[in-house]
Amino acid sequence: MAKTFHLEIIATDRIFYQGECEHLVVTAIDGLVGIMAGHEPVVTSLPTGELKYMVDGKWHYGAISGGFIQVMPDQAIILADNCELPEEIDIKRAEEARQRAEEKMRQKQSIKEYYQTQAALNRAMNRLKVSQKHFK
Repeated sequence: MAKTFHLEIIATDRIFYQGECEHLVVTAIDGLVGIMAGHEPVVTSLPTGELKYMVDGKWHYGAISGGFIQVMPDQAIILADNCELPEEIDIKRAEEARQRAEEKMRQKQSIKEYYQTQAALNRAMNRLKVSQKHFK
Protein backbone atom coordinates (compact mmCIF):
# COMPACT_ATOMS: atom_id res chain seq x y z
CA MET A 1 0.00 0.00 0.00
CA ALA A 2 1.21 3.49 -0.84
CA LYS A 3 2.28 5.83 1.92
CA THR A 4 -0.45 8.38 2.65
CA PHE A 5 -0.91 11.72 4.35
CA HIS A 6 -3.99 13.47 5.70
CA LEU A 7 -5.59 15.97 3.30
CA GLU A 8 -8.24 18.54 4.08
CA ILE A 9 -9.73 20.73 1.36
CA ILE A 10 -11.97 23.32 2.96
CA ALA A 11 -13.97 25.73 0.81
CA THR A 12 -15.88 28.70 2.21
CA ASP A 13 -19.18 26.81 1.91
CA ARG A 14 -18.20 23.23 2.80
CA ILE A 15 -15.56 20.65 3.49
CA PHE A 16 -14.70 19.49 -0.02
CA TYR A 17 -12.54 16.54 1.05
CA GLN A 18 -11.17 15.21 4.31
CA GLY A 19 -9.22 11.98 4.52
CA GLU A 20 -6.11 10.10 3.56
CA CYS A 21 -4.40 10.86 0.26
CA GLU A 22 -1.48 9.31 -1.62
CA HIS A 23 -0.61 12.20 -3.90
CA LEU A 24 -1.77 15.80 -4.42
CA VAL A 25 -1.09 18.11 -7.37
CA VAL A 26 -2.14 21.77 -7.15
CA THR A 27 -1.53 24.88 -9.18
CA ALA A 28 0.48 27.23 -6.96
CA ILE A 29 1.49 30.81 -7.74
CA ASP A 30 4.77 29.59 -9.24
CA GLY A 31 3.47 26.54 -11.13
CA LEU A 32 2.32 22.99 -10.48
CA VAL A 33 3.30 21.47 -7.14
CA GLY A 34 3.22 17.75 -6.40
CA ILE A 35 2.89 16.67 -2.78
CA MET A 36 3.41 13.25 -1.24
CA ALA A 37 3.78 11.99 2.33
CA GLY A 38 6.93 13.37 3.95
CA HIS A 39 6.91 16.61 1.93
CA GLU A 40 8.88 19.49 3.39
CA PRO A 41 6.74 22.12 5.19
CA VAL A 42 5.51 24.91 2.94
CA VAL A 43 2.79 27.54 2.84
CA THR A 44 1.81 29.19 -0.42
CA SER A 45 -1.14 30.85 -2.10
CA LEU A 46 -3.19 29.09 -4.76
CA PRO A 47 -4.57 30.98 -7.75
CA THR A 48 -7.60 29.84 -9.71
CA GLY A 49 -6.72 26.44 -11.13
CA GLU A 50 -7.15 22.71 -11.14
CA LEU A 51 -6.29 20.36 -8.31
CA LYS A 52 -6.07 16.60 -8.31
CA TYR A 53 -5.53 14.13 -5.54
CA MET A 54 -5.10 10.36 -5.47
CA VAL A 55 -7.08 8.17 -3.07
CA ASP A 56 -6.72 4.37 -3.24
CA GLY A 57 -4.94 4.64 -6.59
CA LYS A 58 -7.69 6.73 -8.22
CA TRP A 59 -7.34 10.39 -9.20
CA HIS A 60 -10.04 12.86 -8.14
CA TYR A 61 -10.27 16.37 -9.61
CA GLY A 62 -11.55 19.78 -8.62
CA ALA A 63 -11.74 23.34 -9.86
CA ILE A 64 -10.41 25.71 -7.22
CA SER A 65 -10.93 29.47 -7.16
CA GLY A 66 -8.02 30.76 -5.14
CA GLY A 67 -6.88 30.04 -1.62
CA PHE A 68 -3.91 28.87 0.42
CA ILE A 69 -2.20 25.57 1.17
CA GLN A 70 -0.20 24.55 4.22
CA VAL A 71 1.86 21.39 3.82
CA MET A 72 3.46 19.44 6.65
CA PRO A 73 5.19 16.05 6.35
CA ASP A 74 2.05 14.18 7.46
CA GLN A 75 -0.76 16.50 6.31
CA ALA A 76 -1.87 19.20 3.88
CA ILE A 77 -4.64 21.71 4.40
CA ILE A 78 -6.15 23.75 1.59
CA LEU A 79 -8.33 26.74 2.42
CA ALA A 80 -10.12 27.67 -0.78
CA ASP A 81 -12.50 30.42 -1.81
CA ASN A 82 -14.43 27.84 -3.83
CA CYS A 83 -13.87 24.25 -4.90
CA GLU A 84 -16.07 22.15 -7.20
CA LEU A 85 -16.06 18.63 -8.56
CA PRO A 86 -16.20 18.46 -12.36
CA GLU A 87 -19.72 16.98 -12.24
CA GLU A 88 -20.95 19.82 -10.00
CA ILE A 89 -20.04 22.51 -12.51
CA ASP A 90 -22.96 23.99 -14.42
CA ILE A 91 -21.39 24.25 -17.87
CA LYS A 92 -24.09 26.56 -19.23
CA ARG A 93 -23.68 28.96 -16.30
CA ALA A 94 -19.87 28.90 -16.61
CA GLU A 95 -20.12 29.59 -20.35
CA GLU A 96 -22.46 32.53 -19.70
CA ALA A 97 -20.03 33.89 -17.08
CA ARG A 98 -17.18 33.59 -19.58
CA GLN A 99 -19.16 35.46 -22.23
CA ARG A 100 -20.12 38.23 -19.76
CA ALA A 101 -16.52 38.64 -18.66
CA GLU A 102 -15.22 38.71 -22.24
CA GLU A 103 -17.80 41.36 -23.17
CA LYS A 104 -16.88 43.44 -20.12
CA MET A 105 -13.17 43.14 -21.02
CA ARG A 106 -13.94 44.90 -24.32
CA GLN A 107 -15.39 47.89 -22.47
CA LYS A 108 -13.44 50.74 -20.95
CA GLN A 109 -12.87 50.01 -17.27
CA SER A 110 -10.88 51.27 -14.33
CA ILE A 111 -7.81 49.25 -13.36
CA LYS A 112 -9.71 47.74 -10.42
CA GLU A 113 -12.65 46.75 -12.65
CA TYR A 114 -10.24 45.29 -15.19
CA TYR A 115 -8.59 43.02 -12.60
CA GLN A 116 -11.98 41.97 -11.21
CA THR A 117 -13.20 41.13 -14.72
CA GLN A 118 -9.98 39.25 -15.49
CA ALA A 119 -10.43 37.20 -12.30
CA ALA A 120 -14.04 36.40 -13.25
CA LEU A 121 -12.90 35.32 -16.71
CA ASN A 122 -10.16 33.12 -15.20
CA ARG A 123 -12.68 31.44 -12.87
CA ALA A 124 -15.12 30.76 -15.70
CA MET A 125 -12.42 29.41 -18.00
CA ASN A 126 -11.04 27.16 -15.24
CA ARG A 127 -14.49 25.76 -14.46
CA LEU A 128 -15.10 25.02 -18.14
CA LYS A 129 -11.67 23.39 -18.55
CA VAL A 130 -12.03 21.15 -15.50
CA SER A 131 -15.60 20.12 -16.31
CA GLN A 132 -14.84 19.31 -19.95
CA LYS A 133 -11.57 17.55 -19.17
CA HIS A 134 -12.78 15.28 -16.35
CA PHE A 135 -16.56 14.93 -16.48
CA LYS A 136 -17.66 12.33 -18.95
